[in-house]
Amino acid sequence: MKTLADLSRELATGVTTSEQLTRACLERIADPAGEGAHAFIAVYADSALATARATDSMRAVGKVASPLAGIPISIKDLFDIAGEVTRAGSIIQNDAVPAVADAPAIARLRAAGAVLVGRTNMTEFAYGAHGINAHYGTPKNPWDRTTGRIPGGSTSGGAVSVTDGMAAATIGSDTGGSVRIPSALCGLTGLKPTQARIPLEGAFPLSTTRDSIGPLAPSVACCAWLDSAMSAGGMEFQPAASVKGLHFGVPTTILLDGLDASVAEAFQRSLSALSQAGAIIEEFAFPEIAEEAAGSLKANFSAVEAYALHRERLARAPEKFDPNVYRRLLLGKDMNAADYYDLLQLRKNLIASANRTTARFNAVLCPTTPIVAPTIAGMNASNEVFLKNNGLLLRNCAPFNVLDRPALSLPCHRANDAPVGLMMVGESMADRALLSLAAAVERELVAIRR
Repeated sequence: MKTLADLSRELATGVTTSEQLTRACLERIADPAGEGAHAFIAVYADSALATARATDSMRAVGKVASPLAGIPISIKDLFDIAGEVTRAGSIIQNDAVPAVADAPAIARLRAAGAVLVGRTNMTEFAYGAHGINAHYGTPKNPWDRTTGRIPGGSTSGGAVSVTDGMAAATIGSDTGGSVRIPSALCGLTGLKPTQARIPLEGAFPLSTTRDSIGPLAPSVACCAWLDSAMSAGGMEFQPAASVKGLHFGVPTTILLDGLDASVAEAFQRSLSALSQAGAIIEEFAFPEIAEEAAGSLKANFSAVEAYALHRERLARAPEKFDPNVYRRLLLGKDMNAADYYDLLQLRKNLIASANRTTARFNAVLCPTTPIVAPTIAGMNASNEVFLKNNGLLLRNCAPFNVLDRPALSLPCHRANDAPVGLMMVGESMADRALLSLAAAVERELVAIRR
């Protein structure tokens, strides 16, 4: 996987063209021996090539919209594109009214010159951390593909589109980890921003309280570029010089419980490398994580808000839902309004309290997921196993959507090992500071991954 900076440099120096990059991505998508048929729900072959040629023509006369100009990216199937139906990985949406405009996040990427190669597969209605889709198939994780492992969700096809060279980067959504989980399980870098920074309009919702939009890409700098375009910020990105003297907090509350051996080993190697490079690592109690978990037992933002959104569809055509998604959506049906109100109040209090708890740290560090990617067959063995693994995949990520903190997953496993993610969590609205620190952490992790 080449970084966006590498590709931008090659375009600028004439080593390649946007048409060549785009055609190579489209050929990989169409390869019958690859995962394209499961990774993509729609492919924009003609329009992508037309955009690429137009970008090359503009570049030839010195007009370049941004460093992203001419670079092929994919987008999750839940984003509006003018004139198209937004299916969100479902079939019940097939007869929905087409969108009248592009989602603002996607419109900004187009304005920056990015080439859209297609819509990627996802867990139906983004409701699941696994990436399995009963309607469009399940793209296989690039690790241990012979066995067949989940890619993570809900941005499943997007992650595989990047690992397999079908796009240089992808845009997903994150409500409880749907950017960070597939990034961790597939060996990518993924950013969940502070919610307010990137407009949610035109993105099919799951939980309006917790939804956010973010990139999955080969590096921290790639995520910074895409984040800049979608948040309408400047493209300048200044990585931190080193990790020396940085103060990182490692929560001992819940987030380190029951780790897979490979996750525990990769995480400890990462902490050791950062410490040896001069970072200060401090374990600390994070009671707000436990309070959030307890508070979500009676009512859960995603369960309540997703059921409210889908209750008419559930009553009208239950047979058109993925059975796993259908069962989870029904969990919100009988949740109490008073409990939901209490949860809203709890969230407000926890955000303020958590900010005080972590104020002394430059960032909080923990494993992105406590387990490596389960097999697809294993996930489907029983409903009990399915729910258990789905819950584990969400466990470390979801609290930071409730707390509305920016969080980024970095690959921290050694080459040829099962992919493992290191999650860095920053302060609300301090996304660019988090990305700057993450670039310095990334340099240390690259050294131990070789």
